[in-house]
Amino acid sequence: MTATTPRTEARPASVARARLDWRLRFGALSLIWGFSFLLIKVGTDGYAPFQVTLGRLVFGTAVLVAAMAVKRERLPRGARLWAHLAVAAFLLNALPLSLFAYAELTVPSTLAGICNATSPLWGMALSLVALSEDRPTRLRVAGLGLGFLGVLTVLGAWQGFHGLDATGTALALLASLSYPVGWIHVRRTLAGTGHSHLSMTGAQLSLATVQLAVVTPLFTSLPGRFPVVPLLAVAALGALGTGLAVLVQYGLVAEVGPTTAQMVTYFIPVIATAAGVAVLGESLSWTTPVGAVIVLAGAALTQARPKSGTVPDP
Repeated sequence: MTATTPRTEARPASVARARLDWRLRFGALSLIWGFSFLLIKVGTDGYAPFQVTLGRLVFGTAVLVAAMAVKRERLPRGARLWAHLAVAAFLLNALPLSLFAYAELTVPSTLAGICNATSPLWGMALSLVALSEDRPTRLRVAGLGLGFLGVLTVLGAWQGFHGLDATGTALALLASLSYPVGWIHVRRTLAGTGHSHLSMTGAQLSLATVQLAVVTPLFTSLPGRFPVVPLLAVAALGALGTGLAVLVQYGLVAEVGPTTAQMVTYFIPVIATAAGVAVLGESLSWTTPVGAVIVLAGAALTQARPKSGTVPDP
């Protein structure tokens, strides 16, 4: 009796510590990605959007290369595999990160963060066409409609989109669309390769860095000066928002599963909005938070799965 008592008392304590651990990392990841839109805005105050994105990828890749060295992981091999990784690097890294950087030249970071939250909505719409095994349900279709109603609310559609830069907003929405397109490509071509996530992501970010290194000199000139604050923002954006965040994300997926880990998506626009208003002094009308809540509710519904009669994705 007395021998078993410590075990029954110790087990809840260990479970509580484990839960606290992943929740802390979940919160940290939400903060890192939420503040990324503020850092983009600060970075573009001193450097061209392509330069911000290139710097972000350089610092992010450096973090992953260091992690691979510590764990003694090697880059994957095979020309066909690297060709698919190059497409993934473009759709998941080079293109959307550049589009967000260009978008924030003319739109507030709060709007960019909310546009990022539409990614699950685009993913739902695309999966109905591209993934035959992803069957629609009434609940998910309703979530899709609700989500895009939220987008129209954020943009103030009934007011004629007054005060919004159409080009910048379109670029931010296109960036969020690029993510599900990229993940569909990954799901179709890179699933089950046998390589670790760290190895695949390290290769993918390396390719995205090379892509930006080729493109950036064609559209920008070398800065005449290097302002410190924007440079620090780019370094933090890469090392934390790209490199460290990826490592934390994979750790969460391994520990609590992809469904719980992806819930971080719903905290990002909240943090991005709070950071933009509190730190950058960006204005906020009632349509922005109300529309954001509707977007997040719709996005959550699009991720709903039937509770019975289905086999979960591996």
